[in-house]
Amino acid sequence: MIDKELRLPVYIKAISILIGLIAILTVLYIGKNIIVPLVFAIIIAIILHPVVNFFMRRKINRIFAIIITLFLTFSAIAAFCGLLYSQGVRFYESWPVLVDKFTLILDHSITWASRYFNIDPQKIHDWLANAKTEVISTISATIGHTLISIGSGLMIVFLVPVYVFLMLYYQPLLIEFIRRLFAKSDQSQVSELITQTKTVIQRYLVGLIIEAIIIAIMDSVGLLILGIDYAILLGIIGALLNVIPYIGGILAVALPMMIAIATKSNPVYALYVIGIYYFIQLIDNHYIFPKIVASKVKINMLFAIIVVFAGYALWGIAGMFLSLPLLAIIKLIFDHIEPLKPWGFLLGDTMHPLLTFKPIFKKMKNKLK
Repeated sequence: MIDKELRLPVYIKAISILIGLIAILTVLYIGKNIIVPLVFAIIIAIILHPVVNFFMRRKINRIFAIIITLFLTFSAIAAFCGLLYSQGVRFYESWPVLVDKFTLILDHSITWASRYFNIDPQKIHDWLANAKTEVISTISATIGHTLISIGSGLMIVFLVPVYVFLMLYYQPLLIEFIRRLFAKSDQSQVSELITQTKTVIQRYLVGLIIEAIIIAIMDSVGLLILGIDYAILLGIIGALLNVIPYIGGILAVALPMMIAIATKSNPVYALYVIGIYYFIQLIDNHYIFPKIVASKVKINMLFAIIVVFAGYALWGIAGMFLSLPLLAIIKLIFDHIEPLKPWGFLLGDTMHPLLTFKPIFKKMKNKLK
């Protein structure tokens, strides 16, 4: 009798899930100033936890182990930011020259278009002037929004190290809390689930960092071979954008193409840039990502694109970078919990054999025989 009373119609369950999803998204959007630093801290803490354990195995006190780990980590981040800043200053100093070259190229293009399509050059100039005004106003609004959010950005910079320290320090307490949420009969299974999930998440996140370093080196070397200016800066930007699936690759190649067009006398260098980036993407998709990041956490294209745009809508640029790692973590948890395994399968990139074209090709081959 009790089981029958608890069973609900399918549409009631669907409505309940939809309401719950809307409530979660609302909380994530309203509380983004609190949640985003926490998410960054959780990801960093998961990555640094093995390093803390390494120092603790060397008989170093837990607090000192965490302090040493954070010092080494943020020293590396500071060195990386210093390199990025020096390259950015060099790029900023050359910006007026690049603008002049782009203007010259644009004038030549307008002259060619007016002759080829028989269009009045003045109309093209007027259209470009209006577009330029709209772009400038949009950029000004974006800069104003960015300046307003600098305060919250500085707050994140100061809060994240504190959160990371506290999470690493209270890690045993947090793990024990998760265990106590379940019955004593499930303690061993819960402990195994936590250990497996934590290990796979650490490997995945560390793999993403290693992948970004390899892509940055490959992009920079490729651009240096072509003699493209600001190769190191463009390589680093390309590696960071590569974290954003599918869309990031397009954005990553656009900037070096523009630099190649502006700084090289022959526009064919832009095609060389496309060729090198395409070759690097092939290596990344077929060798680097499957071997280093691990194929078990591959996300299919549909949900990857959806979650990137949803992350941007919820949390802005930070959401775009956090969306895929968070979705991968959710998929890993789904894969380790029996009732949620269908959802993990849905998020993954493993097609069922019945959904592929191989059986069709086999039937056609047999008919031809």
